[in-house]
Amino acid sequence: MSDATSIEHPAGLTGGDFTTAKEPLRLFAEWFAEAKHAEPINPDAMALATVDADGLPNARMVLLKGFDECGFVFYTNVDSVKGRELAGAPKAALTFYWKALKRQVRARGSVEAVSKEEADAYFATRSRMAQIGAWASKQSSALESRLAFEQAVAINAAKFAIGTVPRPPNWSGYRVVPQELEFWQERPFRLHDRVVFTRSALDAPWRKTRLYP
Repeated sequence: MSDATSIEHPAGLTGGDFTTAKEPLRLFAEWFAEAKHAEPINPDAMALATVDADGLPNARMVLLKGFDECGFVFYTNVDSVKGRELAGAPKAALTFYWKALKRQVRARGSVEAVSKEEADAYFATRSRMAQIGAWASKQSSALESRLAFEQAVAINAAKFAIGTVPRPPNWSGYRVVPQELEFWQERPFRLHDRVVFTRSALDAPWRKTRLYP
């Protein structure tokens, strides 16, 4: 899987009217391609929402690192809060908002772990310091001081001074497999356009519904 560019996005897919689209992941590919040209910072940023053991929602920003017909991929420390929550309730919601384009996409669905091969391949593309940081960080755990973290980074930098940095065993990726995708386009006077695609099962066809704004 390439870095967030796996679905082809032919120009003019919707003829200028996204509400006529029939396939949501191809529509997302078109919008994402446009966002990468229009958004100056992190067009791949997305809000990830999970729930804890008590059903209390949790949300944070993560980066989309790949997508295809199977879903949306991001990477993290599996021992982090999000990792623990996904282990207990493997479902999630995503929100993309591209201010420059006045567009929003929301997705909801089940979550699955990526393969070891996928995780290894992506980890190998990260900068060396980011790789070392993945070893040094006990993500979401209490940290007594910034100095303690910097010391952990230094220790791991020395440990992996020669050769490639392997992927930590507790660092991997997740794929959000959408069962629902909603596209929103801002219009004047708050008369926005909204279209939602849903499917009853992963192998079922998509159903499209236009929504009041």
